[in-house]
This record gives sequence, C-alpha cells and structure tokens, in this order.
Amino acid sequence: MSSARFPVLLVLLLSACQMIPGGQEPQRKAVSRSAQPLVVRPETRACLADLGSKRAAFTPLPDQYYGAGCSTLGTVQLASLHSDNATLALAGLGPVTCPLADTFAGWARFGVDRAARQILGSELVKIETMGSYNCRNVAGSARRSAHATASAIDVSGFVLADGRRITVSGNWADNAPKVRRFFQAIHTSACKRFGTVLGPAYNAAHRDHLHLEINGSGTCK
Repeated sequence: MSSARFPVLLVLLLSACQMIPGGQEPQRKAVSRSAQPLVVRPETRACLADLGSKRAAFTPLPDQYYGAGCSTLGTVQLASLHSDNATLALAGLGPVTCPLADTFAGWARFGVDRAARQILGSELVKIETMGSYNCRNVAGSARRSAHATASAIDVSGFVLADGRRITVSGNWADNAPKVRRFFQAIHTSACKRFGTVLGPAYNAAHRDHLHLEINGSGTCK
C-alpha cells in the first residue's frame, strides 16, 4: 500500500469505529462508564495498515481497562477476512489485538483456505470461533488467560464452499484420512505463525477448539 493512500484508509477506518458491535463473549464492565477516546498508537497504526493490505474488513476499537488484569488495548473488531479468491466470513469473534488479527488473517488465507482447496477440494468460506476476549483465568490456575487481553482466539470449525462443515469437536479424529490431513496441515501452519497453539491433543479442555495465541515462544500442542 502506498504512503499516499494510507492516511485516507486510516481516516475511513477510524470514522467507522461505531459501525460494528463488540464481541458476544461474557465481559467485565469497564472501570469507566464512558468509552475511552480512540487513540491509535504508532505501532498500532502500522499494524492497521498491514491488516488493511490483507483486505480484511475491520474496525479499530477504543482502549478499555476492565480491572483485575483484563483489558482490550489496541484491538479491532474483525468483520471478515480474505482468501486468494473470496471473502471469508467469521462467526463468534469479539475484540482481538491488531497483531493477533494480522496473524490470523495470514493463517486463514495461506494456512486454512489453501489446505482446504488442496486437501479437501473445496474453498473455505467461513471460520467459526468460540470467541476471543474473555476476562478469565487459565483453566485450573490463578493466572490470567491470554483471552483476558484479547490476545487469543478459539477456533471451533470451518465451512467450505461445497457446504461441508468441519468442526474440531466432530472431525478432529475423523474416519476420512483427508479430513485428518487437513487438520494436521492447519495445526502445523498455526504453529509456525502463533506463539501458542493448543488443540485436542493438549488436554480435554481443548477437545472442541484450537486455541491460537499471539503470545508465547512456540508452544505447539
């Protein structure tokens, strides 16, 4: 994207900040009753430009502090992503940090859609999630989850152009070798992009989704 076009793009993005509703996960009420003004940090501005270059549809969100270690800082609301050839719909997704959204956009196009076409013979049209921001701890611990800062997405399933719906809970250990290969491929691709990836092989708490986290140093399970 040329530097001449970026200011125009950013103005359009910022002017749309009230058009897309927030996420649907349970959230703590903000400490302040009034929304914080939209202030875009320089590092976030660069991320927004990169995300826009991937043809993602999104809205930058104001920073919010919810207390108890929970916040949504430098986040966006993703409306859709883009594959090589088409728009990719999203379901169940709330606020995510811009770096997470940017990484997720690359994975959706190069990791998931291409695996779907090459292995399953049909394009990806939709990614289903179990949400992103959620003010909670890691299960069974006193440590805040990456979800508490909108730094993780839980992916639960995929819809293909031929009408097939493939879910982590129902198809991770599918009888069809190609479906298993598809999951193996997208899991491997995720591990190359995200800091932490946890799936059904990790524990029972992840039996129905892939936890994709921007933080971490290469945990892949």
